[in-house]
Amino acid sequence: MAKNTFYITTPLYYVNANPHIGHAYTTLAADIVSRHRRANGEKVFFQTGTDEHGSNIEKIAELNKVKPKQWADKVCYEFKAMWQDLNIIHDYFIRTTDPDHEEQVQLIFEHLIKTGDIYPGTYEGLYCPMCENFYEEKELLNGDCPVHKKKVENVKEESFFFKLSKYEDKLLKYYENNPDFLSPKHRAKEIINFAKSGLKDISVSRTNVSWGIPVKSNPKHTIYVWFDALLNYITGAGYQVQKNDTEKLKKFESVWPADIHLVGKEIYRFHAIIWPAILMAMDIPLPKKIFAHGWWTVTGEKMSKSKGNFVNPVDMIEEYGLDSLRYFLFREVPFGQDGDFSFESLKQRYNADLANDLGNLFSRILNLSNKYLGKEMPEKPENSVLFEKLSSDTAYIDEKINDLQFGDALNKIWEAVSLLNKEVDSQKPWAMAKTDLEKAKFFLKDSIWSLRLIAGWLYPFMPNTSAQMQMYLGIGDIKSYNPDDQKLPPLFPRKN
Repeated sequence: MAKNTFYITTPLYYVNANPHIGHAYTTLAADIVSRHRRANGEKVFFQTGTDEHGSNIEKIAELNKVKPKQWADKVCYEFKAMWQDLNIIHDYFIRTTDPDHEEQVQLIFEHLIKTGDIYPGTYEGLYCPMCENFYEEKELLNGDCPVHKKKVENVKEESFFFKLSKYEDKLLKYYENNPDFLSPKHRAKEIINFAKSGLKDISVSRTNVSWGIPVKSNPKHTIYVWFDALLNYITGAGYQVQKNDTEKLKKFESVWPADIHLVGKEIYRFHAIIWPAILMAMDIPLPKKIFAHGWWTVTGEKMSKSKGNFVNPVDMIEEYGLDSLRYFLFREVPFGQDGDFSFESLKQRYNADLANDLGNLFSRILNLSNKYLGKEMPEKPENSVLFEKLSSDTAYIDEKINDLQFGDALNKIWEAVSLLNKEVDSQKPWAMAKTDLEKAKFFLKDSIWSLRLIAGWLYPFMPNTSAQMQMYLGIGDIKSYNPDDQKLPPLFPRKN
């Protein structure tokens, strides 16, 4: 069975803390792409999940007087609940504690021992327990971990190593021949330079961490949490070392290679260097694109547990509604760049773009249409002006969503909203109806068809709003409220 399904993934989220806006951002981006492609008739497989092993989880569980698996279950539940709150529709939620995943990780590890790509040795190096990663001296910032800004530890222990050095030339050649693989472009240079500076073999097992997947042939070792987690992209897609399950085999062949791995920039190196090298060692085709987006800061400061400035998306939803948050995150900052979250900027976007621009336009056209078109089904008028003009933007919007340039797609949609608002202001259909009712009806029908187009464009970003607009715009007739009794309730009531 050949590949016939678009496969998009988020990274696995570490269960050391509850989900926040940063996790939501990546997963919503995958949901936008997934919804957009499904709406265009494509088959999609969208995978997300949780990364649950490692010494950090061991420590946190101990502090909370529970077993590591109990802690992982609790936080995993929080992630699943948040994806539901954010109206994220994924196809598969994988956990690294899933028995199927653990079994395949062990078999892959054994296979790579047999091929010589994994070998035993002793590791001594600088280790950050918070990100469970080893660093070279040159990567540290004043002796601190570059991510957590905390002192690293000097660790010496028996370990298995992965022959990353063996794949240096092969990786560099792959980057050169596949320029879209490292995305966005401005992040590619860092990876290429790092690979060119010389790749060293990396430690892929620990002997002093019990909460992990044991190495089958040497159980005193557990498999390094990052090695285990990266393999989720193939294990969740149905990959098997011994290909004895035909259903899984069919599934894997239909989705692999992955089309997009979405990751945060802090884990880009793992995904852009270690992950493709593992796949090369396994003789598995590489993903088509690994895209690293930026970080959200909160009023200028990086989110951190110690500062207590994590933004919980659920609080935002209660105040502004789900679709407003989904819109804000992808309109405010170009995807791929860093962004700053503030309640003030969310409120500003909400009132200006959603309540004023879109909401006001929608109410005006619907109220006028109900007054002058009644229950008449608004057929697309022949020689429609606005609808034809705006239809030509569909290809551009499709292209920008597919390229993960969500801000550009939303800017184009808001250009259409702005154009329609200007047309209503200049044409004044309420005045036109007094002198030329047919001309006013023509304009309103054209406007309704244009709004339907906009509602369709908005679907991946704002699914509930899109559905509400389509309902009021009458898939069948203009319905859902009686114009004699009341006016259309606003899509986005203004916030003071």
